[in-house]
Amino acid sequence: MRPELESYPHLASGKVRELYAIDDETLLMVSSDRISAFDHILRTPIPDKGRVLTAMSFFWFDALGLENHLVGGPTDDRIPAAVLGRSMVVRKLDMLPIECVARGYLTGSGLLDYRAEGSVCGISLPPGLDESSRLPEILFTPAAKADLGHHDENISFAQVVETVGAERAAQLRDATLDIYGRGADLARGRGIILADTKFEFGIGSDGGLVLADEVLTPDSSRYWAADTWAAGRVQPSFDKQIVRNWLTGDDSGWDRTGTESPPPLPDDVAERTRERYVEAYERISGLSFAEWPGGEQ
Repeated sequence: MRPELESYPHLASGKVRELYAIDDETLLMVSSDRISAFDHILRTPIPDKGRVLTAMSFFWFDALGLENHLVGGPTDDRIPAAVLGRSMVVRKLDMLPIECVARGYLTGSGLLDYRAEGSVCGISLPPGLDESSRLPEILFTPAAKADLGHHDENISFAQVVETVGAERAAQLRDATLDIYGRGADLARGRGIILADTKFEFGIGSDGGLVLADEVLTPDSSRYWAADTWAAGRVQPSFDKQIVRNWLTGDDSGWDRTGTESPPPLPDDVAERTRERYVEAYERISGLSFAEWPGGEQ
């Protein structure tokens, strides 16, 4: 008999996840179908998004073979039936306040920094790079975690050292670049470019670094199709780009610079976004999402 979700004390809510206490050492991390864009949590959920994020994280934790926060499988008896397929049973960790970002291509906030300063997070880059350019080397471009509703702030490696110390900062950089390289190689072999990604790490009881939260999902990573990639233009990505495009287009009627919250998403925008998330999981993992736990019985 699976426990009821209400039997676990609720600890915290994030943009997408809910965190519950199972016992003094173990947590239940539940991924919802919420989606955020432009620092707003939208009113319209994306069907199955929480299950895709969870399925993708389980796939990558297994494929990477690194120490991580999982202490149970996707059908662990401690997971309530109501959130089966969208939950991870994880150990409590002392989480580090750094978003560990790796970039193999220039886009997003990195591109903005480059155009303004010729560098990203204090790392100088050669002239002539453009949107979606492949970088000469993989960059560790950390960010300071922001409160809910605010952007993470890009910081330099020196600032990471100031925050967590030189030894831990080096561990974070080396682990981030190593995991990105492993993930990018696997994805590339399946026709997908991993343009950039972010990781979170905690400290285990033995003082070691532990990979935590989600890993290499469409929410934490920018994936592009390798066969259509070309520098100099924005690439179609396997994430919430469909939502962003609709919000900033004429049909939404929403002013991004105003004070109003975004309007509800049309059904077709939500469904096309779901299909994009599922496609990312199936192409990268080689698995069928229909077989993942928690679907319609």
